[in-house]
Amino acid sequence: MALDFGLSQIGVAVGNCQLGSSQPLPILRARDGIPDWQTLEARIAEWRPDLLVVGDPINMDGSDSPMSIRARKFARRLQARLALEVILVDERLTSFEAKIVSRARGHKGDYRKRPVDSLAAMLILRTWLAENDSR
Repeated sequence: MALDFGLSQIGVAVGNCQLGSSQPLPILRARDGIPDWQTLEARIAEWRPDLLVVGDPINMDGSDSPMSIRARKFARRLQARLALEVILVDERLTSFEAKIVSRARGHKGDYRKRPVDSLAAMLILRTWLAENDSR
């Protein structure tokens, strides 16, 4: 399962290592980066992932961004709270690519009405799957 960390919403996607596939799920609402833990735990109980992949929003030059520091804190909390392996994955340009995918599907670009966070999570997961196809 992949999570695209955000302050007001968190994108979610699930995938299959054997098939190398991924699909977006409904976003999770968050307040200042803190999810509704009960909803997140229910989603995890439903899908029973082997691990969690969290997008690491580093800057284009590879340096840390304020959001990468918060995403890493979120990842540490996930690992401590859920006792699942959590892996950080470079997510540079995934939101940009998710917007392109959304537009290609005919969505006009009001990302408040149709957020792309779960599409970004799907792309983050695809990156991890491609890099770990022998796992």
